[in-house]
Amino acid sequence: MQQNNGLDKSQIISFAVLCLVLFGFMFYFQNKQSQEEQIKAEQQKTEQVKNAVKPSQANNINPNVTPNAIQTANLSNKELKVEFNSLGGQVSKVELAEYKAYDHKTDKADLPLYLITKNNSNYGFQFKDKTGKVVNTKDLVFSPTLNGNAVTMTANYNGAVIQFIYTLLPKYTLDFKVRTQGLAKITSDNKADFIWDYNVRNLEKGRAQEQSHSEFSYAFNNYEDYDYDGRTTMEEEKETLNWIGVKQQFFASVIESKTGFTQSKGNQETIEEGEYLKKLNYEGFVQMTGSELNQDFTWYFMPLDLPLLKSYDKNFDEILPLGWSFIGAMNRYFFIPMYNIIADWGITAGWVIFLMTIIVKLILSPIMYKQHKLSAMMRVIRPEIDEVNAKLKDADPMKKQQATMEVYRKAGVNQMAGCLPALVQIPIFYALFRFFPNFIDLRGRGFWFAKDLTAYDDLIKLPFKVPFLGDHLSVFAIACTIVILIYTIMTSGNMQQPQQEGMPNMKVLMYIFPITFLFFLNTSASGLSWYYFVSNAINIIIILVIKYLILDEKKIHAQIQANKEKPKTEGKFQKRMREMMEKAQEQQKYQEQQKNKKK
Repeated sequence: MQQNNGLDKSQIISFAVLCLVLFGFMFYFQNKQSQEEQIKAEQQKTEQVKNAVKPSQANNINPNVTPNAIQTANLSNKELKVEFNSLGGQVSKVELAEYKAYDHKTDKADLPLYLITKNNSNYGFQFKDKTGKVVNTKDLVFSPTLNGNAVTMTANYNGAVIQFIYTLLPKYTLDFKVRTQGLAKITSDNKADFIWDYNVRNLEKGRAQEQSHSEFSYAFNNYEDYDYDGRTTMEEEKETLNWIGVKQQFFASVIESKTGFTQSKGNQETIEEGEYLKKLNYEGFVQMTGSELNQDFTWYFMPLDLPLLKSYDKNFDEILPLGWSFIGAMNRYFFIPMYNIIADWGITAGWVIFLMTIIVKLILSPIMYKQHKLSAMMRVIRPEIDEVNAKLKDADPMKKQQATMEVYRKAGVNQMAGCLPALVQIPIFYALFRFFPNFIDLRGRGFWFAKDLTAYDDLIKLPFKVPFLGDHLSVFAIACTIVILIYTIMTSGNMQQPQQEGMPNMKVLMYIFPITFLFFLNTSASGLSWYYFVSNAINIIIILVIKYLILDEKKIHAQIQANKEKPKTEGKFQKRMREMMEKAQEQQKYQEQQKNKKK
């Protein structure tokens, strides 16, 4: 049987040429600008009109509301521009002045970034008067009064005065106080129902990715506990929520109650096309004292920047989905600080990721060396394995497996040691899967043909949609898939073929995996694809260096022969495996005996 000894010189040259072609392709398209078709632009206009959130049907409830009665007031600082509408006395527009939204027409992030606009947010306090009629503040007409960085919205209802006092503060904060006078004369309720309807606006390039990150977020138990809900319904009727928010990929709208929201519930609905991603509806109760509603709230319209979120000391940093347990810790205390340190050198984001990849590889290099040494040892003893398989060709599969394991044991080869690098890579991959699409410092940072490293690159546009792939091909995803395939070919030479009938051919599965990986990466953050392209290219170089410059197969063969002469102590794992196989063999013999007795 011919042995697979890795790549020969011609294959090495082919790999080098392929890398040059890939890098040449990337640089060639560095300044290429993609344009959206006019049909898509027109469709977007139609979808925006079709999916726009309709304002409250206040005219049907309050006949005194006329267009001339509606007024607006504005507050602004360097971070927020906020507009207030006299209908409902609520926030009607919020712009984050230091950020831009993605424009699908120009394929650039050059639009003003509005979290709230076009009536996509609607909130109010609801209670019943003494006749049983439902009153909602969002249907009342307020009068605005400006005073410095504060605006007071005042409404009258059957002799009762309701005031909403908004004060714009630094750090994306809007203080919100509710004061009433005379409300006890018209209602006997001891709590008011806070109702908030919110439609998440599409602000990023990757619609599916941003949509999956849009969900309810909330804290309870005096800010100690945090939870989120991306499902269709939310029910927290037993907990008192300290704050409730709607999180997007990089931004969040949050309202905090100083006394808390009780009996909270909500639902959400995905919007497939258009300007909006999801419809979310929330309802929770706030306490009234003596049937008067005097409560303090705070609105936060903030970017999901980790240092900023931590500075509030309200558990807001949990909103950022960096992963659970040690996965999140890996992002918070390793990847984010490492990125910030390298970025301070003044290099572009793409090269920061390149250097991060090298650092990670250096840290993992001892483990990788052991893996490749194990691979070389298995390649050296392959003839002995083949000889055993040939001798026991017609033997019981269990016996054949035992003989194979005995060869490994005598040679001092621990097959399970090869699993360690793979196990180490799994949490790193998941951490980076969370890091790249959620790290706001990468938002809008381009690299070569990728306009935004937190979204996919769509340099190659398709005239039709492919299931699970979309209407584009990501060049970074393709390049990553190719190097993973090459790496797989180089490392699969030592893999044994299945000895038992019906067992899957692992080599075939390993070749299929990189292809399926393309479907995943094609709509993922291009920064993730770039990282894994560099990572696997470095893997290939490491394999070549280890094989041709570090490891000497003759010395390894001599070491294996020396290992065979040494007395072997059976490890716990090997002993357990042997005992399991012996039990399985005895069980198989017992079953065969029973069958023979029946016959």
